[in-house]
Amino acid sequence: MHKRWVWTWGLVLALCGAAGYTGYAQEQGVSDAMFTVNNTWMMVATFLVFIMHLGFASLEAGLTRAKNTVNILFKNTSIIAIGLLTYALCGFNLMYPGFEEGSAGIFGFAGFGLNPGVDYSPKAYADGAYTYWTDFLFQGMFAATAATIVSGAVAERIKLSSFLIFSTIYVAVIYPIAGSWKWGGGWLDAKGFYDFAGSTLVHSVGGWAALVGVLMLGPRIGKYSNGSIRPIMGHNLPLAAIGVFLLWLGWFGFNGGSVLSADPEAVSFVLVTTCLASAAGIMAAITTSWIVQKKPDLTMALNGSLAGLVGITAGADVVSVTSAIIIGLVAGVIVVFSVIALDKAKLDDPVGAISVHLVCGVWGTLAVGIFSADHSIVTQVIGIVTYGVVCVIGAGVLFGILKATIGLRVSEEEEIRGLDISEHAMESYAGFQIFSVQ
Repeated sequence: MHKRWVWTWGLVLALCGAAGYTGYAQEQGVSDAMFTVNNTWMMVATFLVFIMHLGFASLEAGLTRAKNTVNILFKNTSIIAIGLLTYALCGFNLMYPGFEEGSAGIFGFAGFGLNPGVDYSPKAYADGAYTYWTDFLFQGMFAATAATIVSGAVAERIKLSSFLIFSTIYVAVIYPIAGSWKWGGGWLDAKGFYDFAGSTLVHSVGGWAALVGVLMLGPRIGKYSNGSIRPIMGHNLPLAAIGVFLLWLGWFGFNGGSVLSADPEAVSFVLVTTCLASAAGIMAAITTSWIVQKKPDLTMALNGSLAGLVGITAGADVVSVTSAIIIGLVAGVIVVFSVIALDKAKLDDPVGAISVHLVCGVWGTLAVGIFSADHSIVTQVIGIVTYGVVCVIGAGVLFGILKATIGLRVSEEEEIRGLDISEHAMESYAGFQIFSVQ
């Protein structure tokens, strides 16, 4: 009997204590339990965005020739390291400088390195949504993604050293400064420009640089001759398909994590609009390519999925389910015609990165102003043009300096032989004859 009373009173006191502690915690922000749930979800989202880099590597390797596979994988491995280290050194504090109230919000810098500050409190940092360290890691994955987009567009002919130097500077300086104008609370954010997860801030920023790179490099040898377009087929479509499914999986973290908490309703809704847009993009790309090219094209279907994902990324949380499907359908149609148009303009993009990330990124950002009553299409256009001008100039200066100094493009002999041998002295598929005159 005595033990029963002890246990009973013990349980009562424990519940009262827990209730009292939770009440205190809620006065300070969120409960400890909710804080843990929020931060855990944000870390899971970070892991998913990390997987996207494997997706990019697989997609780019599959859509290019076997003789350049080591080079593609080397670049994608390097990019994630460059992105995280430069973001730790200066990028994070350039992107989130803490603009003063009433300032123009154009440029700010909170100093080198990672330092949450002497007054740092984990639960107070983002109102209990995540810690400072989680914030850095999640955002760092986004930074590396912008450079990965460039990798595919300039594949099979750019010098490795030139690409790595470009990526380092672009990700360390241009991406975070431009990003601070919206996500860092800068002037575009004050103006009302909206980009939920990066149709412009990540995808178009990478896409504009990809376009400049393609223009300055020129096409691959044999791609355009005697006024005709000669297809250069990717060597491993199963690998490309795996890459797209990995990217789609990663987008659950890319968009779902951009809710910036584990809010069940918001996260669930964002994942629904994201997936429906991707599905619509696939069907639209299949239908369009089948009509235009007379045959169903797997590469167009794969790019249709990515087109829908990029398109919905800007407004996944503010458009309706029906609107998300429409955005995906339009993106799927656009990406097919964009790939064809770029080829006719002799802009050689081996993986369709410009069409997917730039063209559909612009469409997705515009779509926010079209389908969301709370956002102005005029303001969206201002943001798109601003990022376009800044990124084209920035990428142009970087590529121009590299071209004038160490050079951008490998020699004709090295390109024909393949970058795996000429740049790395390695083979991706040892024992197989992979050289070609393409």
